[in-house]
Amino acid sequence: MKTDLQKVRNIGISAHIDSGKTTLTERILFYTDRIHAIHDVKGKDGVGATMDSMELEKERGITIASAATYCEWKGHEINIIDTPGHVDFTIEVERSLRVLDGAILVLCSVSGVQSQSITVDAQMKRYKVPCIAFVNKCDRSGANPFRVIGQLNEKLGHNAVAMQLPIGLEDNHNGVVDLLNMKAYYFDGDNGETIRVEEIPAELVDEAQAKREELIDQASLFSEALTDAILEEAEITEEMIVEAVRVGTIKRQITPVFMGSAYKNKAVQPLLDAVTRYLPTPDDIHNEALDLDAEEAPVVLEGDKNKPTVALAFKLEDGQYGQLTYIRVYQGSLKKGDTVNNSKNGRKIKVGRLVRMHASEMEDITEVSAGYIGALFGVDCASGDTFVDPAINYSMMSMFVPEPVISLSITPKDNKAQINMSKALNRFTKEDPTFRSFIDDETNETIIEGMGELHLEVYVERMKREYNAEVETGKPRVAYRETITQRAEFDYTHKKQTGGSGQFGKVMGFIEPLEDELFSFESKVVGGRIPTQFIPSCEKGFNSCMAKGPKLEFPVTGVAVTLVDGGFHAVDSSEMAFQAAARGAFKQAYERAKPVIQEPIMKVEIETPNEFQGPCMGLINQRRGIILGSQDEGTMSRIEAHVPLAEMFGFSTVLRSSTQGKAQYTMEFSSYKTVPASVSEDIEKTVREERAAK
Repeated sequence: MKTDLQKVRNIGISAHIDSGKTTLTERILFYTDRIHAIHDVKGKDGVGATMDSMELEKERGITIASAATYCEWKGHEINIIDTPGHVDFTIEVERSLRVLDGAILVLCSVSGVQSQSITVDAQMKRYKVPCIAFVNKCDRSGANPFRVIGQLNEKLGHNAVAMQLPIGLEDNHNGVVDLLNMKAYYFDGDNGETIRVEEIPAELVDEAQAKREELIDQASLFSEALTDAILEEAEITEEMIVEAVRVGTIKRQITPVFMGSAYKNKAVQPLLDAVTRYLPTPDDIHNEALDLDAEEAPVVLEGDKNKPTVALAFKLEDGQYGQLTYIRVYQGSLKKGDTVNNSKNGRKIKVGRLVRMHASEMEDITEVSAGYIGALFGVDCASGDTFVDPAINYSMMSMFVPEPVISLSITPKDNKAQINMSKALNRFTKEDPTFRSFIDDETNETIIEGMGELHLEVYVERMKREYNAEVETGKPRVAYRETITQRAEFDYTHKKQTGGSGQFGKVMGFIEPLEDELFSFESKVVGGRIPTQFIPSCEKGFNSCMAKGPKLEFPVTGVAVTLVDGGFHAVDSSEMAFQAAARGAFKQAYERAKPVIQEPIMKVEIETPNEFQGPCMGLINQRRGIILGSQDEGTMSRIEAHVPLAEMFGFSTVLRSSTQGKAQYTMEFSSYKTVPASVSEDIEKTVREERAAK
């Protein structure tokens, strides 16, 4: 590692799924001599892309986990993180953008700005990450990079400006015109490694001139020297435009747009030049930590390697040598043998092995300086922990972690699978903050939660492959409840006579529905009809009936019990007798109180492009949903609805297929509501069948 921060760039490559992020990264690594052969993402040749090192990634042709690498280009060190595009792996993008200084937003020249492009852009805004855009796939049928630039401005609110002009599109895409030096660039050779610079084709000269004027006009807002040159009609140099565009890009007020085709090896080298020219150095970015000793006052971090160390653990992986912790150093430096504190729990950590990552390969190093990304071995910590010099107590601001939206029950096939499954769940929940697991008290099943069906599918598959844990997945049982709908009286005597003293307890009173509470108990017994010491036993007896309802053994909720009268026996009455009397009384009154089943209702919010608003509303109506309202937000619509949880399984797949993958939804628990009679009959039938099968 060199330590000239002016020559360092930490960038991420993010976009909608299938825009060509991993293909672009593969080309960048090839042109910077990090790899010596290009492989396809789909792994047709059995190798797969360098950055997709997981077997599952090669098979499915998608990126699941973000991978880090580094390369050199014209004396600059570029640290790159290739992130997934699928909405289910959104945390991977989130944590990568948290530690990066700049990003390349990749867009497809045919599809343009898609739903995940919008999500990624929102994440960039959250962490104020400057970006340049690359309109990929200009060789595809229907390619139109200038329509994509229009969408960048309209849909994402960018001030996007073209830095290049394509020479031909679709099958005729041969290269690009550079609007700075007004030259045409062609990419020859088997892999586009030979750059040929020529004069602009005659038919493009006028368009290139017009686009250059637009570029200078936008850039002049960020440079007085450029504005003066325009007003005085002096010569406008390339350096003036570069400097102005760089200032605008770092302020996130201008988005330079480049174009080409990564798959066809066109125009990747000029994009690398753009990374070194326009994206910020670690020093250009304002990073803050919170001083825990001074009521979390913000502290500005400096990229000085002699200052006290501040580093953030942003991603965990279980490698073959133990836990691998990816870190970004913001201030100071981490050296082999150093001792640092974990500011979250105050534990001291000794830095053992330090490495630099190149996808799944690693290279041992002795120090990670401020502004660099590296990885540690053998450190026990969680994602988002801050490592600091023992002299200070700072914490980096944590990243945004979305709530899981879907769950599945998993059952191990045998005892060995049970042990391996526990190990896998322990590791996955530590690695991924959006993946959670717990044991359901009501059903005793192990439930896993995540961001989508693909997310959970991938983890179940990884359990089988990496841990040899054979598990079966099932639809999780919805947490139904029972309640009563009317008042009912009870008059119950518990008598039991066996040799010696028997059991006797008599209770009288009523039960009635209760709003917004699970259970309440009140005693109106007077005149010592039930001795005071036995009243708590009655309450305990009634309360014990709430765990399993007499109707279908679902938990009971919303019952108020009032004890009015009773009777006792001087010898045979006991706490146990009154508990038994209360249980009998509850069963007696419960049947008369017209019990019903309640189901969890979820608040569902769907974001969809306007053209799919009708189909989305149709999907909600099919699922017993109630639409609360919808609002237009430019080109997108937001629909709010209440839908029973039981109807939401498999919804993400149906929603994506109905909207060309452009809509996404979130859901959270809202309340419990009574199940309609027809559905109630189905539930009763299912429960009886389950009982009969046991």
